[in-house]
Amino acid sequence: MDAEKLYEMMKKVQEPKGYYFNKNKERTFELLESLITNKERYGYMGCPCRLLSGDRNADRDIICPCIYSVPDIEEYGSCYCNLYVSKEWNDGKIPHEYVPERRPVEKIPF
Repeated sequence: MDAEKLYEMMKKVQEPKGYYFNKNKERTFELLESLITNKERYGYMGCPCRLLSGDRNADRDIICPCIYSVPDIEEYGSCYCNLYVSKEWNDGKIPHEYVPERRPVEKIPF
């Protein structure tokens, strides 16, 4: 799968839920390419902005869109890596603040 196909497929699923791709297409497509790379490496599309363990079950919380994206978008208008954002974030109606990591430290593979 290429990034353009992934973009179209995920857009159809996520926009009705109120989650939009970052309007910065260069950033969006870099992240989509990273999702594709993770799929090829690990067999699942883990978050492109986080360290994956390679264990699908251990990484279940960060399979894109991760479980943290919903509260991140509600609070900040953007998920951790700025792939998914709210309409207000894309329209510049809310500030583009840093989104802190919500994933518990004990889940991060070191």
